[in-house]
Amino acid sequence: MPYKFLDDIATADVAFEAWGDTREELFAAGADALLHTMVHDPEAVERREEMTVTVEDDALDLLLFSFLQELVFLKDARRLLLHPERVRIAENDGRYRLESVLRGERIDRQRHPLVVDVKAATLHRLRVACKSEIWRAVVVLDV
Repeated sequence: MPYKFLDDIATADVAFEAWGDTREELFAAGADALLHTMVHDPEAVERREEMTVTVEDDALDLLLFSFLQELVFLKDARRLLLHPERVRIAENDGRYRLESVLRGERIDRQRHPLVVDVKAATLHRLRVACKSEIWRAVVVLDV
């Protein structure tokens, strides 16, 4: 589990730190932490449907924000809970582009006991950095 929940950052929200050896591993860990925030047992979410999402931004922290926001949107608009199967990040002329293959299924309250309803990722204390060859992020979710 390349993430941990942080109890001392936000009292009314949920905060986590995620990490990975690459930017892609970090972003996948962030998506996993988001899913675990919403669903008691993320592994109960079967990988029945596949879709690809693409987001772009000028900064890595904002790219992570956009990616997580897209996952929250898909949960709200299409009632989909999604695992990141593959994440690819490319940089071109100072702009980042993320393409992720996601797999999951529609919310089934019988099989997916929901923990909290995440309304959004926030910019509060959002941080993405590489230190000692490990990529790390801190994210606060509005619940």
